[in-house]
Amino acid sequence: MDRGIFLGGIPGTTSRRGFLRACAIATAAMGLPMEMVSKVAEAAKDPERPRVIWLHFQECTGCTMSLLEASHPDIASLILDLISLDYQETLMVAAGEQAEENLHKAIEEGNYILVVEGGIPLKDDGVYCKVAGKTAVESLKKAAEKAVAIIAIGTCSAYGGIQAAKPNPTGAVGVQDIIKDKPIINVPGCPPNPHNFLSTILYYLTFKKLPPTDRWGRPLFAYGRKIHDHCERRPHFDEGRFVEQFGDIGHQLGYCLYKVGCKGPETYSNCPVIRFNDVEVWPVSVGNGCYGCTEPNFWDTMAPFHDRLPNIKIPGAGIQASATEFGKAALGVTAAAIAIHAGIGVAKRLATGSKSEE
Repeated sequence: MDRGIFLGGIPGTTSRRGFLRACAIATAAMGLPMEMVSKVAEAAKDPERPRVIWLHFQECTGCTMSLLEASHPDIASLILDLISLDYQETLMVAAGEQAEENLHKAIEEGNYILVVEGGIPLKDDGVYCKVAGKTAVESLKKAAEKAVAIIAIGTCSAYGGIQAAKPNPTGAVGVQDIIKDKPIINVPGCPPNPHNFLSTILYYLTFKKLPPTDRWGRPLFAYGRKIHDHCERRPHFDEGRFVEQFGDIGHQLGYCLYKVGCKGPETYSNCPVIRFNDVEVWPVSVGNGCYGCTEPNFWDTMAPFHDRLPNIKIPGAGIQASATEFGKAALGVTAAAIAIHAGIGVAKRLATGSKSEE
């Protein structure tokens, strides 16, 4: 497929330094030893790029935007250099009949990875989301037939997202509720961290298979630990120091946000390790609690977002009591998270200090 039909993704737009940096960060994020960076980079440079069809359904396009806005490295360009993107409505110059022709041709050729963004409505025969006269569920089933694997990017395509919140008027569901005969991996988040999507692609390129997952179909390297277990505010939780309301002295001093609604104790994600944006922040680090957006049905189970979870005991006796009740159980995963975070830090420093040609 001619990549000239896209607005971005021109081969060679990613610098060598940015390329190596991304490979190093992804290697660390996957929990692989740094010795694997060269193997990951070698797989990423394979000229036989996997073909990808990317479909949009009920969503805000925030997942695509999180990729486009990421930089240092420019993840959008990097991903488009790693894959052969045959169809993606947001990035395509083509529209109407020309776009449909591109999609049909790509599907007929087969042997591609299908990326799905957005929930799929089933109520009233799926009439609440249509493209080119076809419902989302029809398009999904057709595209899935010849796909070798499916990546559901974002919580909407993974679990239905906000569209599936009660009372779910359109009957929105995730990909895995419809497609049962293909390997599917979920990369949830609202939006997900673009490095998690990149790492999933690089894992597939390196090992020729999708990464191991948890019971919700999420890659364990990104969603295998609770946010609470490697949050920088965790020591305040263990000591019983909490923000009581936004703007109080505890909030100014960086105390734990659990009492004002942080859902970190019930949310699995690597947000504190990978972080977002060039300044490496994440919601909790800037003073707002986690909303649990990587969890199924989070719009229902985690709301109200600024009220604390009712079934988690708050420590009040300081570190001696809480260390026994909370610390020992989390010690192993916290140590693992620290190791990964350290690996990512080393990777970033190595790549930043690289003398490779831009």
